[in-house]
Amino acid sequence: MTWYDTVIVEPGRAPTLWLLIGFVLTFAITRGVTRRIRAREHAVAIGEAEPSEGGLLSNIHLGGVHVHHQVWGILLVLVTGVLQFRFAPDSPWVEVLAALFGAGAALALDEFALWLHLEDVYWSAEGRKSIDAILIASVLALALLLGTSPVGVSPEDAGSWWAFAITLAIHFAFVILSALKGKRITALIGVVVPLVASLGAIRLAKPTSFWARRRYGDAKMERARRRYSEEYQARWDRIRDRIGGSHGTRLGAAVERRVSEGFAHATRDDAPVASPDHGPDAAGRGASG
Repeated sequence: MTWYDTVIVEPGRAPTLWLLIGFVLTFAITRGVTRRIRAREHAVAIGEAEPSEGGLLSNIHLGGVHVHHQVWGILLVLVTGVLQFRFAPDSPWVEVLAALFGAGAALALDEFALWLHLEDVYWSAEGRKSIDAILIASVLALALLLGTSPVGVSPEDAGSWWAFAITLAIHFAFVILSALKGKRITALIGVVVPLVASLGAIRLAKPTSFWARRRYGDAKMERARRRYSEEYQARWDRIRDRIGGSHGTRLGAAVERRVSEGFAHATRDDAPVASPDHGPDAAGRGASG
């Protein structure tokens, strides 16, 4: 038997592996395409390129409405889910559905910030939340692929149900404490990776968190502010931008150009059309008659 059969197929990890592959590849391709589209829009905005309609690398519009790629992702997730629930296919079709499900999840989560803010914030500072969602989903899928229990421990490992219950309570106490300390990403990853939850619970809380506001004195709060300073946030922002492209900047020239063109079109379209009966000459004829 091959390594793939022994390590992946027999333990039942093949669907998770192909889901993760579809997820990561789709995210990488999607970000590559969107970055190329944005670069072209910027070139057009500063006059280095001519505007073009359509093409392989362009936004999709239906009836004049920009259809975001999260729409295709949601549809793909729904279709693959229905097919899996209805037919529950064996290999290799279950792996195919898993890869397609991962692709759909990547398309949808790549625009997670749009779900949250209900507006197009893809390239704004708020758009970095989509990168956070992608990273969290990737880590969770990887943890499940490696065989980690969703709570980090199983009854067999604990030895008894009482020990399992106590271990489970301690584990989720760390997860909740991490969340109270303002470390939401750490808490979510910590659900399947207990060490992450433990570190998040032990280390210093963020200064804006519920835990810090209620329990920290002036000295400890100052330590927290130094630990989670603007430099710390900027460092994480740079990591997110390396993964998903530069966020936090708008295409000001492009927006200004489009607004100007819109005003120009509106002025031309709404301008009254002079007719023989209502022109200046007609008014003069009416006065003289």
